[in-house]
Amino acid sequence: MRFDMHCHTRDGSVDGQIDIQDYVRILKQKGFQGMLVTDHNTYKGYRAWLKYKKENKLKEDFVVLKGVEYDTLDAGHILVIMPQGLRLRILEVRGLPVRMLIEIVHKYGGILGPAHPYGAKFLGAMNSIVVASNPRLIQKFDFVEVFNTCETKESNQKARAMAQFYKKPGIGGSDSHRHKYVGTAYTDINYPIKNNNDLIHAIKNGYVLGCGGEERQVRRTSVIKRILPIGPVWKIFNRSLAILNKRNHHISLLQIFHGKN
Repeated sequence: MRFDMHCHTRDGSVDGQIDIQDYVRILKQKGFQGMLVTDHNTYKGYRAWLKYKKENKLKEDFVVLKGVEYDTLDAGHILVIMPQGLRLRILEVRGLPVRMLIEIVHKYGGILGPAHPYGAKFLGAMNSIVVASNPRLIQKFDFVEVFNTCETKESNQKARAMAQFYKKPGIGGSDSHRHKYVGTAYTDINYPIKNNNDLIHAIKNGYVLGCGGEERQVRRTSVIKRILPIGPVWKIFNRSLAILNKRNHHISLLQIFHGKN
């Protein structure tokens, strides 16, 4: 089965421009059998699909799975896949440290791995001291995104080499926010996927056959981006939101401790 494993929608990502039903339509036209919705710190895009499917009484001829691209406090973006039917509110509140995220995801039977690990500074896990200097922490990841359409050839090659070195499954995703990039990356899986549990099983048990796609052409950095210190600004923004979300983290962790999702 062919999946796009990194997808952003208008319903769930502030920078997304694609309605979930359009995403599905385009992928089906390109011969895909499924997708993993990975909006930023939310499941709104996936919930929009469930609503659309119910209202239009659609048959299950295309597999839409629930994931999230989580903004950690200290290790960039991490793709998270949780078991079918499980909802943890804390995964929709950005800013957890990566160690805590790994512990929570694994506690509830989920899997996770770095998105574009050698991507933009503060977004790629291997650009963080916490991850890059800690092989034991890297070993705790369940997979690595080794192909991302948004990344350069060099970045993807480094990610693939990292996955091979640590013997982790490699997945690919388009990271599409606009229509023209939908389905420009793929992951082939030799296992019948019907829900999140199937996907978790397939990744953990070696059923990922491979991945690839088309890298975007590198554009010249705009004058504004060259002048403004984007990296430090992003770091301050991310840490500020983490501080603001501290109370929500505390409440969610208490709920997890007491067995409430």
